[in-house]
Amino acid sequence: MDFRSTLGPDRGDAVSALEPDARAWLEAQGFAVTNETPWIEALTHGSFNGAGGEATDYQRLEFLGDRVLGLSVASWLYRAGDGPEGKLSQRLNALVSGATCARIARNIDLPAHIRLGKQARDDGGADSDKILGDVMEALIGACFIENGFDAAQRMVYRLWTRELEGDVGKAKHPKSALQEWAAGNKRAVPHYEVVERSGPDHAARFTVRVSVRNVGEAEASASSKGEAERLAAKAFLEEYG
Repeated sequence: MDFRSTLGPDRGDAVSALEPDARAWLEAQGFAVTNETPWIEALTHGSFNGAGGEATDYQRLEFLGDRVLGLSVASWLYRAGDGPEGKLSQRLNALVSGATCARIARNIDLPAHIRLGKQARDDGGADSDKILGDVMEALIGACFIENGFDAAQRMVYRLWTRELEGDVGKAKHPKSALQEWAAGNKRAVPHYEVVERSGPDHAARFTVRVSVRNVGEAEASASSKGEAERLAAKAFLEEYG
């Protein structure tokens, strides 16, 4: 199947040519640019209006790239070790998360090349984790359209090398770890409660206590209830785990 045909014959007419610096940047990253249309779409936010009218944005390519990224990372994790399904899923979710995609986007200087409308740019769109993560996935989709799955997978492995070989997604969230610890030691389910809330709404401070019956308790404070719970679970595991 020729995936280029899915773009439609007239979609390239709705967008301008790639800026020379954007094309040079793409090629410097190892992207093989032949047909500029998918790359323009991948870099175009919905707020952008091209000279020829409403530009086609990255959403369709982001949808595709998300699946290519997930399969590429899942395949790497499967071949890299013999961890159980739960641990593989935990790492996969972390490695393909919007935050990870946005971090990689910043690493390759993607923000400078996103096509944004003036208001979206003024509002900080070029530094938005959501937009950066989506455009990173759209570029993967464009690579798949232009060069096929093998090339897109190689690109993912090259850009994600540090994350794949590092500790992203390996550590359990302390609350999950504490719940597993309690179950494994035949203890009651951990109980969390807010024991103090202080400060104004825009700068609130929460103190949370976590307890396991017949074992003990631990407290921690943070600027959000969720973070206080995480720190309390961590403190409990350090004390009793």
